[in-house]
Amino acid sequence: MGQPQALAGLFSARTAAIQKAMQEAQKASEEARRRLADIESRLMRLDGEIGMMRDTAEKEAAAEEERIHAAVQEESRKIVAGAQQEIASAAKAARRELTAYAADLAVGLAQKQIRVDAATDQALVRNFAGQLGTSSSESTDAARKDRH
Repeated sequence: MGQPQALAGLFSARTAAIQKAMQEAQKASEEARRRLADIESRLMRLDGEIGMMRDTAEKEAAAEEERIHAAVQEESRKIVAGAQQEIASAAKAARRELTAYAADLAVGLAQKQIRVDAATDQALVRNFAGQLGTSSSESTDAARKDRH
Protein backbone atom coordinates (compact mmCIF):
# COMPACT_ATOMS: atom_id res chain seq x y z
CA MET A 1 0.00 0.00 0.00
CA GLY A 2 2.88 2.38 0.32
CA GLN A 3 3.47 2.43 -3.27
CA PRO A 4 0.02 3.57 -4.43
CA GLN A 5 0.10 6.30 -1.84
CA ALA A 6 3.48 7.40 -3.03
CA LEU A 7 2.20 7.29 -6.55
CA ALA A 8 -0.86 9.29 -5.57
CA GLY A 9 1.38 11.85 -3.84
CA LEU A 10 3.56 12.01 -6.90
CA PHE A 11 0.54 12.55 -9.18
CA SER A 12 -0.88 15.08 -6.80
CA ALA A 13 2.42 17.00 -6.69
CA ARG A 14 2.72 16.70 -10.42
CA THR A 15 -0.88 17.96 -10.90
CA ALA A 16 -0.21 20.87 -8.53
CA ALA A 17 2.97 21.74 -10.45
CA ILE A 18 1.08 21.59 -13.77
CA GLN A 19 -1.75 23.71 -12.35
CA LYS A 20 0.76 26.21 -11.01
CA ALA A 21 2.55 26.32 -14.39
CA MET A 22 -0.81 26.80 -16.14
CA GLN A 23 -1.73 29.65 -13.76
CA GLU A 24 1.64 31.29 -14.38
CA ALA A 25 1.21 30.82 -18.14
CA GLN A 26 -2.29 32.31 -17.89
CA LYS A 27 -0.92 35.28 -15.92
CA ALA A 28 1.89 35.72 -18.47
CA SER A 29 -0.66 35.48 -21.30
CA GLU A 30 -2.89 38.10 -19.61
CA GLU A 31 0.14 40.35 -19.05
CA ALA A 32 1.11 39.93 -22.72
CA ARG A 33 -2.49 40.75 -23.81
CA ARG A 34 -2.51 43.81 -21.54
CA ARG A 35 0.82 44.98 -22.99
CA LEU A 36 -0.40 44.33 -26.53
CA ALA A 37 -3.56 46.35 -25.79
CA ASP A 38 -1.38 49.21 -24.42
CA ILE A 39 0.81 49.11 -27.51
CA GLU A 40 -2.21 49.05 -29.83
CA SER A 41 -3.75 51.95 -27.90
CA ARG A 42 -0.51 53.94 -28.23
CA LEU A 43 -0.34 53.16 -31.94
CA MET A 44 -3.93 54.36 -32.41
CA ARG A 45 -3.13 57.57 -30.54
CA LEU A 46 0.04 57.99 -32.64
CA ASP A 47 -1.97 57.52 -35.83
CA GLY A 48 -4.35 60.24 -34.64
CA GLU A 49 -1.49 62.53 -33.68
CA ILE A 50 0.25 61.91 -37.00
CA GLY A 51 -2.98 62.72 -38.82
CA MET A 52 -3.37 65.94 -36.82
CA MET A 53 0.28 66.84 -37.53
CA ARG A 54 -0.26 66.17 -41.23
CA ASP A 55 -3.40 68.36 -41.26
CA THR A 56 -1.58 71.13 -39.40
CA ALA A 57 1.39 70.91 -41.77
CA GLU A 58 -0.90 71.05 -44.81
CA LYS A 59 -2.76 74.08 -43.41
CA GLU A 60 0.52 75.84 -42.61
CA ALA A 61 1.86 75.04 -46.09
CA ALA A 62 -1.31 76.44 -47.68
CA ALA A 63 -1.09 79.58 -45.50
CA GLU A 64 2.60 80.00 -46.39
CA GLU A 65 1.81 79.57 -50.08
CA GLU A 66 -0.90 82.23 -49.80
CA ARG A 67 1.47 84.57 -47.94
CA ILE A 68 4.15 84.10 -50.61
CA HIS A 69 1.58 84.68 -53.36
CA ALA A 70 0.43 87.89 -51.66
CA ALA A 71 4.04 89.05 -51.24
CA VAL A 72 4.73 88.38 -54.94
CA GLN A 73 1.58 90.32 -55.91
CA GLU A 74 2.61 93.27 -53.72
CA GLU A 75 6.15 93.25 -55.09
CA SER A 76 4.77 93.16 -58.64
CA ARG A 77 2.49 96.11 -57.84
CA LYS A 78 5.44 98.07 -56.44
CA ILE A 79 7.56 97.32 -59.51
CA VAL A 80 4.78 98.44 -61.86
CA ALA A 81 4.17 101.60 -59.81
CA GLY A 82 7.90 102.39 -59.82
CA ALA A 83 8.10 101.85 -63.56
CA GLN A 84 5.08 104.10 -64.11
CA GLN A 85 6.70 106.83 -62.00
CA GLU A 86 9.93 106.53 -63.96
CA ILE A 87 8.02 106.72 -67.25
CA ALA A 88 6.07 109.79 -66.07
CA SER A 89 9.27 111.44 -64.87
CA ALA A 90 11.06 110.70 -68.16
CA ALA A 91 8.08 112.04 -70.13
CA LYS A 92 8.04 115.23 -68.03
CA ALA A 93 11.78 115.72 -68.55
CA ALA A 94 11.37 115.10 -72.28
CA ARG A 95 8.57 117.71 -72.44
CA ARG A 96 10.79 120.24 -70.62
CA GLU A 97 13.66 119.53 -73.01
CA LEU A 98 11.33 119.81 -76.00
CA THR A 99 9.91 123.10 -74.71
CA ALA A 100 13.44 124.48 -74.17
CA TYR A 101 14.48 123.30 -77.63
CA ALA A 102 11.40 124.89 -79.21
CA ALA A 103 12.12 128.16 -77.37
CA ASP A 104 15.73 128.10 -78.58
CA LEU A 105 14.53 127.49 -82.12
CA ALA A 106 12.02 130.35 -81.87
CA VAL A 107 14.66 132.74 -80.54
CA GLY A 108 17.07 131.66 -83.28
CA LEU A 109 14.43 132.19 -85.96
CA ALA A 110 13.50 135.58 -84.53
CA GLN A 111 17.14 136.62 -84.51
CA LYS A 112 17.51 135.60 -88.15
CA GLN A 113 14.37 137.48 -89.16
CA ILE A 114 15.07 140.67 -87.23
CA ARG A 115 18.20 142.37 -88.45
CA VAL A 116 18.91 145.56 -86.50
CA ASP A 117 21.84 147.65 -87.68
CA ALA A 118 23.14 150.74 -85.94
CA ALA A 119 20.96 153.15 -87.93
CA THR A 120 17.80 151.15 -87.27
CA ASP A 121 18.73 150.89 -83.60
CA GLN A 122 19.09 154.70 -83.34
CA ALA A 123 15.80 155.24 -85.15
CA LEU A 124 14.03 152.88 -82.73
CA VAL A 125 15.50 154.69 -79.74
CA ARG A 126 14.47 158.15 -81.13
CA ASN A 127 10.99 156.87 -81.87
CA PHE A 128 10.67 155.43 -78.37
CA ALA A 129 11.97 158.62 -76.78
CA GLY A 130 9.51 160.61 -78.88
CA GLN A 131 6.66 158.44 -77.66
CA LEU A 132 7.80 158.94 -74.08
CA GLY A 133 7.95 162.71 -74.61
CA THR A 134 4.47 162.79 -76.14
CA SER A 135 2.91 160.75 -73.39
CA SER A 136 4.73 162.84 -70.78
CA SER A 137 3.45 166.14 -72.18
CA GLU A 138 -0.06 164.74 -72.51
CA SER A 139 -0.07 163.74 -68.87
CA THR A 140 1.26 167.20 -67.88
CA ASP A 141 -1.50 168.92 -69.93
CA ALA A 142 -4.12 166.69 -68.34
CA ALA A 143 -2.81 167.54 -64.88
CA ARG A 144 -3.04 171.29 -65.64
CA LYS A 145 -6.64 170.96 -66.81
CA ASP A 146 -7.52 169.11 -63.63
CA ARG A 147 -6.19 171.97 -61.49
CA HIS A 148 -8.31 174.61 -63.22
